Amino acid sequence: MQTYKPTLEQIEPSFGSSLLISKFEESNPNKDPFWHFHPEIELVYVEGGNGKRHIGNHISYYQDGDLMLIGANLPHYGFTDRLTGNKSEIIIQMKEDFLGETFLGLPEIQSIKELIENAKLGIVFTGNTKREIGSQLEQLLSLPAFERLISLITILKKLAHSKEYHLLNPEVVSIEAKAVDQHRINIIYDYVKKYFQRNITLEEIAAEASMTVPAFCRYFKRISNKTFTHFVNEHRIVHASKLLSEGNLNITDICYACGFNNISHFNRQFKDITGKSPSDYRKELKKVMR
Repeated sequence: MQTYKPTLEQIEPSFGSSLLISKFEESNPNKDPFWHFHPEIELVYVEGGNGKRHIGNHISYYQDGDLMLIGANLPHYGFTDRLTGNKSEIIIQMKEDFLGETFLGLPEIQSIKELIENAKLGIVFTGNTKREIGSQLEQLLSLPAFERLISLITILKKLAHSKEYHLLNPEVVSIEAKAVDQHRINIIYDYVKKYFQRNITLEEIAAEASMTVPAFCRYFKRISNKTFTHFVNEHRIVHASKLLSEGNLNITDICYACGFNNISHFNRQFKDITGKSPSDYRKELKKVMR
C-alpha cells in the first residue's frame, strides 16, 4: 500500500513577501490531497464545486465552494481534486505573527488576533461573507506586495467581524508529533479513505498500523477523541451526502455504496452525524436547488 511521507509541509513565501499565495485552476490543478499540517495559518477559498472538509477531527461535505480559515498546526487534507468540479482554488498561507508581535498587540488589531486564535479550531465562513471575501481574494493576486498585505489585513478584519461562520472542532487539535506518529496517522487515514466502502475490521487496521488491537484502540481514541468505528462511519456519511446531492441513486443504493449493509443502521448513523434523515437531507437540497 502506498503511504505518504511525514506530514509536515514546508511553506516558503515568495521573495519579498511574508505571504504565500497560490491559485489552482483546471490547467494548474492542486496536488493530490494528503493529511498534513504546517505552522502557518491558511485561508482557503474554493470557487464552486463540491468536496470534503477534513480538518482536525472534523469531517463534512461542502457544496458550491467554500471559505475556510485553518489555524497553525491544525492537520487537514487538501480540499479539491479532479472530481471536485470547482472553478479555482486560492490558498493564502502566513505565519501567525506575520504582522509582528507588537502589531498584534495594538488595540485596533485585537479582533484579528482573536480570529487567528479561533482558527486553531478551524473556521468555515458562509453566506455573503463567503462570496464577498472570495471575490476580494481573487483581486489580491494582481496587487503588488505592499497593497496585497494591506488588503489582506482588511480581509482578516472583515472575517473577524462576520457573524456568518461556524467553528469545526470543539477543542484545539494541534499536531506536533514525532515522525513515527505522523507516519502512523497517515497510514490509518489513507487506509480509511481507500477502503471505507467495505468493512474494515479492527484486526485489519491494527495490523496496518503495526499494533495490537487493544493498543490501536487506545491510540486512535487518544489522537482523534473518537472510536475507529465512528471515524469510519463519518467518512461513509460524508460520501453519502455527496451521493444524495447528486441525486442519481436511491437511498437504499446509497446505503450500500457507502459501505453500510443495513438500511436502518445507515439511517440512524446519518441522522446521528448530520442531524437529519437521508430523505430529509435530500429534500432540503432540492429546495435549495430550486
